[in-house]
Amino acid sequence: MSTDPDTILLETEEAMEKATDYLKKEFRGLRTGRASPALIEFIKVDYYGSMTDLKALAAISVPEPTQLLIKPFDIGAMAAIRHALEASGLGFNPIGEQKQIRLMLPALSSERRTQLVNHCKKLSEEQRVSLRNARRDANKHADALGKQAGAHVPEDEIETLKEEIQALLKKYEETIDKMVEEKTKEITTI
Repeated sequence: MSTDPDTILLETEEAMEKATDYLKKEFRGLRTGRASPALIEFIKVDYYGSMTDLKALAAISVPEPTQLLIKPFDIGAMAAIRHALEASGLGFNPIGEQKQIRLMLPALSSERRTQLVNHCKKLSEEQRVSLRNARRDANKHADALGKQAGAHVPEDEIETLKEEIQALLKKYEETIDKMVEEKTKEITTI
């Protein structure tokens, strides 16, 4: 890693930002009471031998709050899209129409809502571990600054750097807390 405090801080913040971005993406795919194209846009479809995101193969719209409409750009991909939706493990029963596929989203049971909230918490905890790992690595690099041959970094500068690293961790943990709170509210709202 780097030899100066600014680069250590920058690289640590990038790692923490990646963790929260990943969580945002995961949360978008989690089902709430409303239909959203984000639920299915990253489902992989075997399109002529290559695994392709559904959003690259079809237009996905929301005609009603509990319904998704999928219009393939290539009608030949209909069967592959239906198969991918059925195999996704999301519990969808795709209804094939002439040139489109309709997905009716069943209402979420309170048990399922609880499972989804727990899943949110599990995903967020995994990303908190990533944040703490980034802090640990940054602190190691900060300690290494004081032991470098040739370029001496004062002890108080290293302590300041560690405080800034801790402040970054706190900031990103608060961001994750807020994301979990919002997603939980979204899931439990009927």
